[in-house]
Amino acid sequence: MPRVVRGSTWSARLGGLAMAACLFGALPALALDGIVEKKVFEMPSYTTVGGGTIKNVRIGWESYGKLNEAKDNVILITHFFSGNSHAAGRYKAEDAAPGYWDSIIGPGKPLDTDKYFIISSDTLVNLSPKDPTVVTTGPASINPDTGKPYGMSFPIVTIKDFVNVQKALIDSLGIKSLQAVMGGSMGSLQAFEWAADHPDMVKRLIAVIGGPEADPFLIGWLNLWAAPIKLDPNWNNGDYYGKAEPKAGLTEALKLVTLHARHWKWADAAFGRKWAEEGKDPKAAMGNQYAIEAWLDKAASGRAAVSDANHFLYLVKANQTFVTGNGASLEDGLAKIKAPVLLIPSADDLVFPPDRNMRPLKDRLEKQGNAVEYTEAITSTLGHLDGVANIAKAGETITQFLAK
Repeated sequence: MPRVVRGSTWSARLGGLAMAACLFGALPALALDGIVEKKVFEMPSYTTVGGGTIKNVRIGWESYGKLNEAKDNVILITHFFSGNSHAAGRYKAEDAAPGYWDSIIGPGKPLDTDKYFIISSDTLVNLSPKDPTVVTTGPASINPDTGKPYGMSFPIVTIKDFVNVQKALIDSLGIKSLQAVMGGSMGSLQAFEWAADHPDMVKRLIAVIGGPEADPFLIGWLNLWAAPIKLDPNWNNGDYYGKAEPKAGLTEALKLVTLHARHWKWADAAFGRKWAEEGKDPKAAMGNQYAIEAWLDKAASGRAAVSDANHFLYLVKANQTFVTGNGASLEDGLAKIKAPVLLIPSADDLVFPPDRNMRPLKDRLEKQGNAVEYTEAITSTLGHLDGVANIAKAGETITQFLAK
């Protein structure tokens, strides 16, 4: 049977608190400026949608609030491409920043931890297996049959596989229904899959900056994201563990992701045509950069330090192949969804442009009889990233949607 074990990041002084939290009800909801526990869910074996076998599956998860006696006050948060389970709170008091949606998760906030028990988990093949706060199983994990990292022998996994492992976690906690599944970007893909696969379990679907499938244009973009890794000779067809890693290719891939997830309004305001270094005109030498180039280099290099190139490629594949319901057509998948749907786009999103994705989706869901709400509350200059950084702008809409 799957089981939940305590994460290794807890200190001894928090042992009693962790034990009490495992009882789901021994503690009041903690304010999320306190310490959040990272726990680990394990499965001895998992068979993928494609028929592959993964042994010793481990994913990290955390929760906020208190599970009620009926175990029916649960909201599941599913994370974006470069994200992880850390949606709110801090692991340590000295952490520089809280989880990515801390602005809407906590006592009295739209995802009110005085009312809801909120769960968030790391996915399979999480981008950042080198991050000590991430627990994931993927190509960088040890294959128990060989004693070596899986590399590209790791089975292809899909968004549906992410959901299946999350479902096993939810089942292990004795939870039979979800007040909502909510996710941003790749998290929206997972939320749609949850609502299609488990229509009698998911009461509400909240999709932020994402849609029910990867359209052809996004599939092409994802191909571009992956290309620098495959061109790096150190990638070596995925066989680089214990050798020189494809850090250059991974860094360039993450630069593409970083810029694509933003907007030219942000670039204009943040950098303009400023030089990276005073006195070093980009026209004067090939190595002289504009400020935005230097910023992208630094941001991507920092991200690459905790990421894995093969994990990146597996995430790309999972996103490219996604169609809600894992069926032959999007129509078939959407027809399985019974839950009311809240769609929250970002006005200037270049990854999931509203005119191409969420606005047509609203009409399609309404025609098949779903209750649908659509808000254009998130408007700023960050593009796709606004769905993470400025989610609080949709806070009142989220509160009202959950109250219905």
